[in-house]
This record gives sequence, structure tokens and C-alpha cells, in this order.
Amino acid sequence: MTDPLTARYGLLLIHAFPLDARMWHPQVEALRDRLPVAAPHMPGFGPGDGGSEPSGLRVMTMEHAVERSIGELNGLSVNQAVVVGLSMGGYVALDLWRRHPDRVRGLVLANTRAEADDEAGRDRRAALAERLASEGSGFLVESPPPLLSDGAPDDLRAWVRSNIADQPASAIAAASLGMAERPDSTGDLGGITVPTMVISSGGDTLIPPAESRRMADAIAGASYHEIEGAGHLSNLEAPEAFNELLALHLKRCDAL
Repeated sequence: MTDPLTARYGLLLIHAFPLDARMWHPQVEALRDRLPVAAPHMPGFGPGDGGSEPSGLRVMTMEHAVERSIGELNGLSVNQAVVVGLSMGGYVALDLWRRHPDRVRGLVLANTRAEADDEAGRDRRAALAERLASEGSGFLVESPPPLLSDGAPDDLRAWVRSNIADQPASAIAAASLGMAERPDSTGDLGGITVPTMVISSGGDTLIPPAESRRMADAIAGASYHEIEGAGHLSNLEAPEAFNELLALHLKRCDAL
């Protein structure tokens, strides 16, 4: 077993929208004794905003999220990390690769896509932000996006709703607007030079497996894995399968 105090590399886990970093509990518990693990709340999310930046950002850009992530790595004295991003976290991971490639030991892009939003998608995100500003987040808690498969257990559905309810409506709105203006990463995929794993899941209706497969095909040497049955939050709905894939990739990156 690797001593996390003397490990050469770390693990960075970047959470999905509209949750906070507690969604990574199954992965943190499985790996924190084997290497340094950073699982930061993105700006505005999580108890106490999760860090040093002030909450109340009108737009939480991917750059803001990258800054938070790099700050977390610096706080752990981790020079290079295997960066894992799920959904919105994948958008942040790709932006982190663009801005700080020297800090990335490897990538895991889970249930995410490289393309920017089209005009209709940007309009939907703006409309969501407006509704959050005027109504609060109750409607989103009551009827969240399809983050889980139809077969997900009731207790997991309740946990997801509870986690969404913990997030300030202003933070969810700011992240929605930030995702709407994120850059298209498609042109960057061919330039990724670190070991990369792409994970999708058969029950993901938000980002279907075909989109993830297309992204994997554009990254030289990337591996592609589809978790059968799980929905968009594959790490929560199928934690054992996700952890097995993550450990496999950490070994490929010489981080375990």
C-alpha cells in the first residue's frame, strides 16, 4: 500500500452539477489511504462554500472551477494529479488540462462531453438560472434532472435530492451560466498526451454513451468503458464498478 504522505502523485475528483463534492464519498473512502485525494467543492457549492473564494459569483466559469481545483492540489502539496471529472466536472477537467497541463498526470472523463452547448442548450441554462433566481431551488429538488437510472434505489434518489437542496440557488444558477459559456473542447482532444480513460453508463440519458465513445475515439490511446445499467451519476449508482475502473487507471498512470 502506498503511503499518501510520500506518494508522488495525487487524485483530484471534480463533481457534477448540481451537487457538491460529497458525491465522491465512495471514491474518497476507497482511495484516501492509498494516495492524496482532493475532492473540492466548486465555488459557491458545499457547506460554507467549501473554500476561500467568496460565494455569490454571478457566473461560475470553468476558469473559476479550475482555480479552486488547483488551489486544493496546492494545499495538499500535490504537484501532479490524475484528474477525474464527471459531467460538469469533465468540462472543468478539460479546461484544467488546457490551462495547466503540467499538473495533470492522467485524465478520467466520466459521463461528460467535449462539445460546447448549442444555442438551444445555452438558452435552457439561462432559463434555469432565471428561474432559480426568482423561485429558489425547490422546483429542482422536487424534480431534478435525470441523474439516475430508472432502476436506482429510493435511498439514493433521496440522497441526491437532499444534496441538491443543500446548494444555494445562486450557486446552481452561477454554475448553469458558467457551463453555458464554456469553450468547445473538441479541438483539444487530439492534443491530450496523458493516459486517459473515458467512462459512460448504459442508463445515462443526459449524455448517451455514443457521445462519450466519440470523445474517446478522438483521444490518442484513450480507453473506453461503459458501466451497464447505471445512470448519469455512475460513480454513485455503481460505485464498485467505478472504483475498479478508477484503480485500473491510477495504476496505468503509476499513481498507485
